[in-house]
Amino acid sequence: MKVPYGRQSIEREDIEAVVNVLTSDFLTQGPTVQKFEEEFAKAVGAKYAVAFCNATAALHVGFKVLNKDIKKKVLATPITFAASSNCVLFENGQVEFVDVDPKTFNIDLNKVEEILKKNPGAYQGIIPVDFAGLPVDTEELRKIADRYNLWIMEDACHAIGGGFYDSKNQFIKCGSGVYSELTVFSFHPVKHIATGEGGMVTTNDEKSYKHLLKLRSHGIERNAELFAEPSHGGWYHEMQELGYNYRMSDINAALGLSQLKRLSVNIENRQRIAQKYKEYLQGSPIKRQEYDEKKFLNGYHLFVIQIEKRKELYDFLKENDIYSQVHYLPVYKHPYYQQNGYADTKLAHAESFYSKALSLPMYHGMTDGELEHVLKTLKKYESR
Repeated sequence: MKVPYGRQSIEREDIEAVVNVLTSDFLTQGPTVQKFEEEFAKAVGAKYAVAFCNATAALHVGFKVLNKDIKKKVLATPITFAASSNCVLFENGQVEFVDVDPKTFNIDLNKVEEILKKNPGAYQGIIPVDFAGLPVDTEELRKIADRYNLWIMEDACHAIGGGFYDSKNQFIKCGSGVYSELTVFSFHPVKHIATGEGGMVTTNDEKSYKHLLKLRSHGIERNAELFAEPSHGGWYHEMQELGYNYRMSDINAALGLSQLKRLSVNIENRQRIAQKYKEYLQGSPIKRQEYDEKKFLNGYHLFVIQIEKRKELYDFLKENDIYSQVHYLPVYKHPYYQQNGYADTKLAHAESFYSKALSLPMYHGMTDGELEHVLKTLKKYESR
C-alpha cells in the first residue's frame, strides 16, 4: 500500500462539470470563472473574489495592488513556500523575514512589533501565512498594522475553510477580509479543493477588486466610462497600465466550482485524520503544532510534526511505502536569497523548526486503511 503525503480527489461530478465546459462556447474568459468567483466569495464571507491561473500570480498582483512605496519593506515569514515573498521581489521590493513562534510555526506577532518599533517608518505591509492550515490571529495583527500604517495580505493558501473566534466571539473565516486587505488562496491538487492550477484573491474593497481584475488581464480596461478618451466603437479597449495574462480558464474554474461544493466535507475529513494523529502522539516525544483549539479552526492542509531524527523517520516511512515531505526550508536559505542579500539572516526558531519538520500524509480522500498503515508504521518506528 503506497500512501502519498497529499493527493487530489476527483469525483464523477467534477469530470462532468469539466466536460460541460469543453462542449460549451467558452473555454476561457467565459461565465464559469465569474460563477466560481461569486460562489467562492460567498463560501468565505467576502464581498469580492478574483480568480487567477495560480496562487503565485494572485500573490504577485495582490502585492502590486497594495504596494504603496517600493522603497519600504514588507515583513514576511520564512516558513512558507517561496512564492509568499517572491511576489515582493517580482516588483523589485524588499522583504524582511520575521522569526516564527516555536509552537504554532506561524509568524511571531511579538517579534513583528519588536521590529516595527525599531524603525517604524521603514515598512509598508506584512504577508502572514496560515501555515499548514492554522490561521494567524489577524485581529491582533490588525492592531499592530494600524499602529504602524501597514497593509495585510494574508496568505491563506493552506487554510481554505479555516478560521478563528475573535475578541467579540465572532467566527472569522479565512478570506472574509474582516482584518486583512487581501487574502490569497491556492487550488493546487494537494489543497482542499483542486483546479489543477489556480488561485484566488478575496477582498471587501471595491477599488482593489477592480484593480485586481484589470491587472489580471494585461492592464486592459473595457468599461467605456473609464476610458482615457472617447470610445472608437464597440471593439475599443485601452491598456491603461502594464498588466499580465494571469487569467484562469473556464476549464479550471468548472473543476473548482464542482469541488467547492464538497469543501465542508473535505475539511471534516481532514479534521478527523488530524484527530487520529493527535491521539497517537499523546505521550510521544514527537511534537506537533500547538494552539488554542477552542479559538482556532485549523484547515489542516498539512499535518506537521517535529522529530529530532527527521531523516531517519523519513527514510523509514519511505521503506514502508509512506511518502512524507518537509515544509519548509526557510525561504532565506534558498541559494537565490543567499546570493541576493540574505546570507547574514539567521532566525533561530525558523531554523530549529526546519531541522525537525516532517509532514505526515494528509489529504481528505485518505482511507481508514491508509491512515492505519501510517499509524502502525509510526508505532513500529518508535518501538524499535
